Amino acid sequence: MQTHEIRKRFLEHFTNNGHTEVPSASLILDDPNLLFVNAGMVPFKPYFLGQQTPDFSTATSIQKCVRTLDIEEVGITTRHNTFFQMAGNFSFGNYFKEGAIKHAWALLTGSLEEGGFGIDPELLWVTVYLDDDEAFGIWRDVVGIPEERIQRRDMADNYWSMGVPGPCGPCSEIFYDRGPDYGVEGGPVADEDRYIEIWNLVFMEKERGEGTGKDSFEILGDLPKKNIDTGMGIERVAFLLQGVENVYETDLLRPVIETAEKLTGAKYGDKNADANADIRFRVIADHSRTALMLILDGVTPGNEGRGYILRRLLRRIIRSARLLGATGDTIGALMDTVRDTMTPSYPEITESFDRIRTTAVNEEKAFLKTLESGSRLFESAASDVLSGGGKVLSGESAFALHDTYGFPIDLTLEMAAERGLTVDRAGFKSLMAEQRERAKADSRAKKMAHADLNVYREFVDEHPTRFTGFTELVDEAKVLGLVSDGQLVNAVTPGQSVEVIVDQSPMYAEAGGQMADRGKFTTSDGVLVNIDDVQRIGKKLWVHRGTVAEGELAVGADVIAAVDKDWRHAARQAHSGTHLIHAALREVLGKTAVQAGSLNKPGYLRFDFTFGAGLTPEQLREIESIANSAVDADYAVNTIETSLDEAKAMGAMALFGENYGDQVRVVEIGGPFSMELCGGTHVSHSSQIGPIAVLGESSVGSGIRRIEAYSGLDSFNYLSKERALAAGLAASMKAPSEELPDRIAALTDKLKQAEKELADLRAQQLLAQADTFIKDARTAGDFDVITAQLPDSVNSNDMRGLATDIANRVRDRKAVVLLSIKGAEKLPYLVAVTKLAGEAGVKAGDLVKSMGQYVDGRGGGKPAMAQGSGSNTAGWDAAVAAVVDELAAK
Repeated sequence: MQTHEIRKRFLEHFTNNGHTEVPSASLILDDPNLLFVNAGMVPFKPYFLGQQTPDFSTATSIQKCVRTLDIEEVGITTRHNTFFQMAGNFSFGNYFKEGAIKHAWALLTGSLEEGGFGIDPELLWVTVYLDDDEAFGIWRDVVGIPEERIQRRDMADNYWSMGVPGPCGPCSEIFYDRGPDYGVEGGPVADEDRYIEIWNLVFMEKERGEGTGKDSFEILGDLPKKNIDTGMGIERVAFLLQGVENVYETDLLRPVIETAEKLTGAKYGDKNADANADIRFRVIADHSRTALMLILDGVTPGNEGRGYILRRLLRRIIRSARLLGATGDTIGALMDTVRDTMTPSYPEITESFDRIRTTAVNEEKAFLKTLESGSRLFESAASDVLSGGGKVLSGESAFALHDTYGFPIDLTLEMAAERGLTVDRAGFKSLMAEQRERAKADSRAKKMAHADLNVYREFVDEHPTRFTGFTELVDEAKVLGLVSDGQLVNAVTPGQSVEVIVDQSPMYAEAGGQMADRGKFTTSDGVLVNIDDVQRIGKKLWVHRGTVAEGELAVGADVIAAVDKDWRHAARQAHSGTHLIHAALREVLGKTAVQAGSLNKPGYLRFDFTFGAGLTPEQLREIESIANSAVDADYAVNTIETSLDEAKAMGAMALFGENYGDQVRVVEIGGPFSMELCGGTHVSHSSQIGPIAVLGESSVGSGIRRIEAYSGLDSFNYLSKERALAAGLAASMKAPSEELPDRIAALTDKLKQAEKELADLRAQQLLAQADTFIKDARTAGDFDVITAQLPDSVNSNDMRGLATDIANRVRDRKAVVLLSIKGAEKLPYLVAVTKLAGEAGVKAGDLVKSMGQYVDGRGGGKPAMAQGSGSNTAGWDAAVAAVVDELAAK
């Protein structure tokens, strides 16, 4: 029995018994306790807790799930998947233990003709919780299972929860006996390799609290109602009903292994191959499917959270394929195969597949650049350790893999384990901490036009720059050194780019998110150097980058260093405005909103912070209002030089991950309103910031949000343009500006209504053509084939509606409906099959696939209706002719 048929029978069994079918939720839900949906009941959690009231008292679903806590076990055990489909039936205060048990037993042991799975009752064992005499009695007295096939187990095995605070309760599990070839007798308590769990019936009646493990948590009390939550593993039932050895050999995963065989030249199950070969094949199959489903639901590869899990899965696929012998690209072909196996159950894959494939392939390209060279480094280091009789790979080696080749530490740990080694993680973490400090200097070095920082060594050690810009905008200075094209020179002439080193400078060097000052160097004899950037080397040396405009500048010259006053004024406004935004944001969102970076330049600021959700318009308005209230309050801006310990005692905020010296500078605005460690330049009173106009906020990474705003004159100009725009709209709509939102909303509603009426009219016109299409039907043996190619003004919903209407009109005939939309580049197409045609063996999904070869398309769906999309629009007539020939031959 194919997996898609198992899904179908499960859902039909429960819908035929009054359950509402609920579609699978996304793998990503707004639940702070979960990275991914990891159980079939997760979408129903608010109902079990009594937080929401469902529209139904019983439900059934097949939920997509991902569990990644034990990724390393994938492939080693043959029944573990990271992605799996959990079929379940749920009762919210309706039936309880007896109902759940009867439903499960009827489906598992019911005949194939009656819609069941046809499992021999003699092969089924059950377990119940230690003191659950009620469940024990139902299995024995109502179902009729002999007592010797009912086993009692403790809380660790037969008491279910999500692993986090929430619903819980005792459970009863159903096991399938695979026979003596797979282990010892004695039921599940003796051998869970022979006796495979296929269904867990949870009698959800309690709420658990905090705790760890499966049996060390507090029971808080009863749920508002007694509920049922069951989970039947689709993959496990599939491998048992298909008569294969494990979940990797079923119809959904074996094709992926076969693709991997073609890509690698290796063979699954080859007894002469490396002992880990089959494990690698299973890793490829499992992770390929999980990766596709994660990308489908919006996850992208990254370095944190969900993105990191996806990246890790993709990299394990790539590495496993390489170890099996693959030399070229692999991910694209694997994604193609997963699409083909999974689309019948998840037709939405077709619409998103281009995005899915591109995301996965791009990750492969990026990783392949580092994998080969990194693997050589690892093998060399591992061999050195083993040859010397050691067992531990050094932290230095692990760090080199990470720093030079982009290997995540998890991959190094995994590779080491395969060679029988452990890794010095403490040493690795120490080197990572050192790197954080170096990263800032590296970033600054990249902004310099030279490759060799040694030219600055003497100045860093002997002549650090004295910054005078906190109190001065113009100051005298002596030229200590000149660098041009990465080399020390004695003099520079007009037109040359130069980096000038002086003994002291009023110009601010870029740091702490504040951009560098602009300015100029002049001499008494007419030399002029325009400075457009200032960078720091080693936190001590100011390097002024610019171009010689007039005269010749030589080492030893006395210059006047002058900051561009307008630039500095607008930059200070933005930097002080950033502090106000930070304070306002924490006032609105609380202390969980932590700074993650900033940038301020004249007239503009942006502030990055950690927060788990987007801000509402009301929150943004409140933040803007609080910041501008601080501007209006004309707070004094004070700076305090003190020790780091004293600054912390004062309550000054520090940037997380920043390394500070013993002496720090505290910038205080309005006493307790804002107090931060900061080395930047600021206004002297908050009123000098001018108005702050918040532009909006957005996501810039996993859990990282960004607020952007204008300050000072830029803010005024922005608000002035907005006012002019509002005035123009008000004039055109002949309404006061305060009425614009309501007027625009009314117009939008009218437009939506007009669009709906137009869509209804288009649908009616389309349906009016149904009789014509039916009259023009052609005969193919015992079947009527109704075809039409619709204009590109028709959408997919219209096409489905037309197909449903036609099928209803000819429901007394063996009819097949073939529709397509004639587009310029894509050809959406649909197949609908009447009940009589279906009973004659015709399945819409099969016809969609067979038509795909003529239109260069793919698709899938249910037996009664399926859809696809092709890129060869000219192949439609040939595809129709092929279906006619196929039906005529039946």
